[in-house]
Amino acid sequence: MARLRRDPFVVQAIRSTAAATLSYVVALQLSSEPVPLTAPLTALLVVQVTVYSTLTTSLRRVNSVVAGVLVAIAFSVLVGLSWWSLALVILASLIVGRFVKVEEFIPEVAISAMLVLGVTQVADTAWDRVLETLIGAVVGMLFNLLLVPPVWVETAGESIDDLARRMRRLILDVADEFAGAPTVERAAARLYEARRLDDDVADVDSALRTAEDSLRFNPRVKEGLLHRIVLRTGLDTLEICAVVLRVLTRTLTDLAKERGGEELLPRPAALALQETAQHTGDAFVSFAVLVTAPGSDSAEAAETRLAGDLRTARASRDKTAGLLLALALREPGHWQLHGALLAEIDRVLDELAPEHRGRRLMEELDRHTRERRERRRRLVPRYGRRARAEA
Repeated sequence: MARLRRDPFVVQAIRSTAAATLSYVVALQLSSEPVPLTAPLTALLVVQVTVYSTLTTSLRRVNSVVAGVLVAIAFSVLVGLSWWSLALVILASLIVGRFVKVEEFIPEVAISAMLVLGVTQVADTAWDRVLETLIGAVVGMLFNLLLVPPVWVETAGESIDDLARRMRRLILDVADEFAGAPTVERAAARLYEARRLDDDVADVDSALRTAEDSLRFNPRVKEGLLHRIVLRTGLDTLEICAVVLRVLTRTLTDLAKERGGEELLPRPAALALQETAQHTGDAFVSFAVLVTAPGSDSAEAAETRLAGDLRTARASRDKTAGLLLALALREPGHWQLHGALLAEIDRVLDELAPEHRGRRLMEELDRHTRERRERRRRLVPRYGRRARAEA
């Protein structure tokens, strides 16, 4: 039951149903239409899973209906309804929709225009359609303002944690392959598994976008910008690591081709690599815990744990490097692949380092500050800036 309450689809279905029903009841009292279905339709489109998306959708929806009604009124004055006038109405509505920037509601401009133009009493129908749209939009906005949607940060955090654990399993599986004599087909299967991480990253990105929107204009959240940046930079880091893991599996496949069914690494080097992969995988999980930590105390504990995992992983990596160097001296033909293996591990450890994360956070905060300052500068009239400069 608790899982259903955290499911965005379930929450959205219940909220949309309630808002649409309420808007229909209100429209029955205020509209002259016997069946004012435009109001619940608008509420269904307007009530989104976050306050931010609700507000933006409401504005685009109302603009699209008003634009369509105005186009229909203009054509009703000039021409009647025929096949060629209908074509002109649709074309004009789509063009107007593009100019008023209603985005996904561009077809709604043409739909509103056709519905209004196709009736006898154009003015009355136009007014009813605008009224019902406003009712649905207002009910939808009030519904989300009075009953604020959940903050989906926890759901996005769970997605990030799941992604980190899948990456941990993959690097452990790849290290196990280096300890054996896998066929090229088996090594290539690990490469395909690493490529599937792209789909996992896309799913997490979708959950994170919902979480970011839920933090905007939400009275429950005081530091929404910081939360958004922490989650976003965390996902960016894991995405880079996913790319590096894909390169690592490519190295595994190339080495399997070179070996031709023989053991990829001697046992001491393979065991050292497995130990390095174990600590690196633990660092993935610790990083996800750090990114999704709900408070400063939890974040400090997670950062301490991550730093310990990274220190242990680097120590294991140095041990692996010494063994691979000795192997390269005996088998110089494979030193490039062994060097690539170490470089890929180094890149992952560098990306997960707390100091690297701190720099990325500061860069993102500075960028958002500059963008906000630039937006404010564009909003201030030129004469206002000149007056302050003269003062």
